[in-house]
Amino acid sequence: MARYTGPKTKIARKFGQAIYGDDKAFEKRNYPPGQHGINKRRGKKSEYAIQLMEKQKAKYTYGILERQFRNMFKRATSAQGITGEVLLQLCESRLDNVVFRMGIAPTRSAARQLVSHRHITVNGEKVNIPSYQLKAGDVVAVREKSKSLDAIQSSLANSSSVYEWITWNNDTMQGTYVSVPARIQIPEQINEQFIVELYSK
Repeated sequence: MARYTGPKTKIARKFGQAIYGDDKAFEKRNYPPGQHGINKRRGKKSEYAIQLMEKQKAKYTYGILERQFRNMFKRATSAQGITGEVLLQLCESRLDNVVFRMGIAPTRSAARQLVSHRHITVNGEKVNIPSYQLKAGDVVAVREKSKSLDAIQSSLANSSSVYEWITWNNDTMQGTYVSVPARIQIPEQINEQFIVELYSK
C-alpha cells in the first residue's frame, strides 16, 4: 500500500505545524511552500478547503490513507460518543501510534516499520499489522531478540514524553495501553469537527 515518502517539511509548511515532530527546516521557513508562500495577502480559504485541510492534516499526522481513514470514520459514527473524538481515539489506539507514544520509535513511520518487521508483541504474541487496534489493558513489548537494536535503544534514550493513558518500563521494555485517551489527553492540534462536517456532506 502506497505511503507518502516525499519531503516532510513541505507538508509541515503546508499546514503551518510541525506535524512530524521537531523540524529545524520548518522553524526557518514556517510559511506555506511555493512561490507565493510568504505572501500575507493570499485569498481566504473556503469552508470546504478548511475542512479538507484538516482531514489531510490528520491523515498525514497518523500516516493513514483515504480508504482506511474513511473506514475509521464509519466506525466512529456507529460507536457511542462524539464522532470526532472517537475518530481521534481510533487513530491513537493504532499499534504503530502507541509504539511511537511509548518512545520505542522516534516517529510514527519508524514505529510502523518496527511493527511490520515483527519487532513488537501484543500480549506476548507477535503482531505485524501497524493498524492493529489496541484495547485497554493490552501489553505492548519489544520482542526479546529485538531489545538490543540500536534504533530502539537510541529512541528510548531520547524519549521524554509521558502520557497518562500509557505506562512504560524501560527495564523490561514493555508497557500497557491503560485506557483509551480522552480528547484532552491527545496532544495533536486537529479540529476533528471539521472532518466530521466534511464527511457528513
